[in-house]
Parts: sequence; C-alpha cells; structure tokens
Amino acid sequence: MWFALMAAVAGGAVLDLAFPDIGWWPLAFVGVTLSLVSLIGRSAWGAFVVGFAFAASFYLIHIMWITRYLGVVPWFALAGIETLLSALGAIALCLAYRWLPRVAPGRWGRLLALPALIAGLWTAREQFLGSWPYTGFPWGRIGMSQSESPLAELSSWTGVSGLTFLMVFLAAAVIEWARMWQWRDVRTAVPALVAAVLMVAVPQFPTMDAGTMRVGAVQGNGPAGYFDEREPYAVLDAQLKATEPLLDEDMDVLLWPEGGIDADPTNNESVAQVLDRLSARIDVPLLVNAATVRGEDVFNTSMLWQDGADNPVAYHDKSHPVPMGEYVPDRWFYEMLAPDLIGLIQREYTPGTNPPFFDVDGVGVGLAICFDVIYDDVIWEGAREGAEVYMFQTNNADFRDTDENLQQLAFARMRAIETGRAVVNLSTVGTSQVIAPDGSTIESLPAAEAGAMLTDVPLRTGLTSAVVIGPWLQLLLGWGSLAALVVAWVLARRRGTAKTPASNEAGVDG
Repeated sequence: MWFALMAAVAGGAVLDLAFPDIGWWPLAFVGVTLSLVSLIGRSAWGAFVVGFAFAASFYLIHIMWITRYLGVVPWFALAGIETLLSALGAIALCLAYRWLPRVAPGRWGRLLALPALIAGLWTAREQFLGSWPYTGFPWGRIGMSQSESPLAELSSWTGVSGLTFLMVFLAAAVIEWARMWQWRDVRTAVPALVAAVLMVAVPQFPTMDAGTMRVGAVQGNGPAGYFDEREPYAVLDAQLKATEPLLDEDMDVLLWPEGGIDADPTNNESVAQVLDRLSARIDVPLLVNAATVRGEDVFNTSMLWQDGADNPVAYHDKSHPVPMGEYVPDRWFYEMLAPDLIGLIQREYTPGTNPPFFDVDGVGVGLAICFDVIYDDVIWEGAREGAEVYMFQTNNADFRDTDENLQQLAFARMRAIETGRAVVNLSTVGTSQVIAPDGSTIESLPAAEAGAMLTDVPLRTGLTSAVVIGPWLQLLLGWGSLAALVVAWVLARRRGTAKTPASNEAGVDG
C-alpha cells in the first residue's frame, strides 16, 4: 500500500505536467500508468484511498488558479469534490482488474479485453465528473492534454472521450504486456502497438474549404475582473479605445469578448446607441457579450448587433453557467457553510436554451461563452446548426497570470481540431488567438495588453466523425463499460460458485 500511495501521488503530479502551462503531453501516459499500477491488487477500500491520493495530487495542482482571488476555500471545495468522485471511480477500475481475469483469464482477455474495460471505465468516470454535480467540471479530461501533440488529430474521428479511451487503453495494454512476462512473444505486444500506431497514423478528418471571413477581434484589457476597481462603463470604454485601429478597415464582423460591455444594452439606451454608432461606423455586424435581464432572469448573453436593425438581431445565452461562480445552487445550504464567500456572488445566471449559433450575413458562426468551451454538447450543437467557424468569447480577468488562461486556450485548440473548423478565441485580458482548423496558431495577442487582430479566418463545411458519432460513442463507452463490469461480476461469481462444490468434494474424498 505504501508503494501504491507513492505511485498515485506521483502519478497525479506527473499528469498535471501534461497540461499547460508546462504541456509535456507524453507525461499523460506516465500519469495514467502510475494511477493504474497503484490500483492493481487492491481491496475496494484500498482502491478508494489510492484513487483519492492520485486525484488529490492532480486536482490540487491543476486548478490552483482558483486561489488567485478567492483563496483556499473554493480551491479545496472544488478539488475535494472532484477527488472524492474520482476515488469512487477508482473502485470500479480496481474491481475490473479483479473480476475480468477470472472471466477471461487467457492471453487475449488480459491483453485486449481488460485494457478495453479499464479504458472504458476511466472514460465513463470522466463523463460523470463532466456532468455531475450540477453541470459538472470536465476540466481534467486526459484527451484535452493533447492539444499540442500529434495525437490530437484522432479527436476529429472519436471526440475527446474517444481519445481518452485510446490513451488509457494503450497504458493499460502496456501494463498487462509487462505483467505477463512474455516479452519474447511479439504477439503479446500487438494490442499496445496497434493502439499506438492508430493514434499516431490516423490523419485529421477532412472538412471542406468554404472561403474566408475577415474577422476583427478586440482585446480591450479593461478592468473586467470581479474584484477590479472601475468606474461605470470602464470596460466598454477600454473596448472602444482598442477598437480604434480597426475603424477604417474592411471586415465582415467585429468580435468583442465576454463581458466586453459592462452594462445591459437591451435595457440601457445610451449603451445601445454606442453600439449602433459603432456598427454604422464600420458598416459590419458586431458580435458582443454582456449580462442581460429578461423579466426576472439574468443571462450571460452573446448578441449580434447591427445598425438600423431591431437589436439584438440574434442572441445566445450561456448554456452552462458556472456553479458557485455565476450562480449558487442550493444557496441556503452553502450560505450556512461559507456565508462571506457565497455573499460575493450576487447574480444568479439562468441557463440558456437557445442554440450556440449565429448566421452572420450568410456565414454560420458557432459560439461558446467562456467555460462552455469544455462541454461537448455546446460545441457539437454549433457544428450541427451549420457553423463554418467558431467564435469563443471569454473573460479570464479573474485568473490573470495563472494557468487557467492557457488551459482554456488549449481546450479551444482541441475544439478546432475536433471539428475541423477555425476558432477565434477572444479574451478580455488575453491570451487571445485565431486558431486554424488544424490547431496551428494564425494570429495571437499577448496577455495583459490591449490590442486588436484583423484576420482572414478560414471557413469549413462538413461534419467530422467526432460530431456525428460523438454522442453515441460516449453512451457506448460510458454505460457500455459499466454494463460490462456488471457482467464480469456476475460471471465471476458464477465461476466461483461452480468451483466451490467440486473443491469441497475433492477435500472429502481425500
């Protein structure tokens, strides 16, 4: 157990190094391998303890950026719930190592069926953490660590969950190959070799060229943080000032980031007039974002604004507001635990139900507001609605000088590769980038500086395999793996029951 705990703690720390800002992507395999090795042969309780150590080591490092303004309580709370749920999932992995070899003890059961079940259960755990409690927190998915690696192209076929599955399968297959001690028999290495070749050799799923769209994107670097001191309209003024170099340029759309307007233009006539004049001045639509109020509900809203129209001509409300950040679920309960912290969250954003998609003068634009970039359903819905390019609006001002900005940017890069579409990822304070459909960087603005980009952004049509089969593959890997574990348990019990009478009879005869 002491060795397993050391391996688990080391595995969590190593896994974090695979993500930005370090981004040594091969270390994801090392972290996963150390985690799996630590679970083999454990009891259910032992697996929980070891799984807890691995997840705590990973999450406490991976999301340390939460402490930037809010201190250690939210950090420990979020890392704690993710650690607890991950530890429960580790029990399922441990049981798979115990039961499946009893059902399929042969070579291919060990080298093929067992790694597949382990990979499926790991992926199912990721999907669960990404959807519960509340809207979940899919921030530590293994596949998302590969945005800078040659393996990222596989996500365009399988989605990020499929990439996670294959990565964990490779690690588990290598472990079983080593445990069998049959290294001279080349056939025992075939499952691991096939998985490795598949991940490296498969090219990105092709999408079709549909021309370009000239996008102006403005990073105002205004005081957009929750705790920033600012005068009224200071963020709007910063955006207007940073937009000035683009006023006489030809473009098709002007993009501002999340929270680029610190007033509700749908209820503030003076702000609406500013947007009208700006749209008239540049003679193109504006794609902007602000907190809006409709009735008793508050939304985090992206708006398409056009001079001379009944504005906004289209809007999209954030699909997954952040629990404890943009709203407080079960506020009465959490106020009893941390009244001062919960009291800071005054707004209660309502989840949006409208599609993450705008038609901008005949060009389909997919949308994701801030952390919505990490939710598969938002990205896939935009592609199915007809997105030819993505425009992600975010506000990282509360996490200046932390890894959060670079981690979120890596997620945006993975979305470009997964969908085969360019992404304009625009932040209030940076780093902002225009990312090509293959994941390469076309143009960039540094963090903590006001600036503007004017970019001919590639457009693409056609759905990748990931968008088409991704939801079904997630169901198969998630519920299918859990069902397979149950079947393995039933068959293992039957085998144990069948052997018991024969053993007793042999003992009597002796």
